[in-house]
Amino acid sequence: MSIVIIGGNECMERAYCERCKDYGHRCKVYTRRHKDMAHVFGTPDLCILFTGTVSHNMVQVACDLAKKKNVTLARSHTSSLAALDHLLQQFVKEGKLNAASV
Repeated sequence: MSIVIIGGNECMERAYCERCKDYGHRCKVYTRRHKDMAHVFGTPDLCILFTGTVSHNMVQVACDLAKKKNVTLARSHTSSLAALDHLLQQFVKEGKLNAASV
């Protein structure tokens, strides 16, 4: 399963990917807007949007892409590892994501 994270801190990119890997998922992190966001977005199983670190325009683009591609979207204002853990655990509980070794 794959997860796309939009926003967050550049210095935390590796930590975000490692945390997703702990749950058994592949991860792409985009801390800045990519010129062809629709192409690099792909079709992930979950899109996590850290709204506190991206522009309003980027939030709109991400929401539109998620809606267009029928991707589950999770939002968090904070971009900490604890917030990422909370979102991943929430989606595992709801059965929307599988957990490899939580």
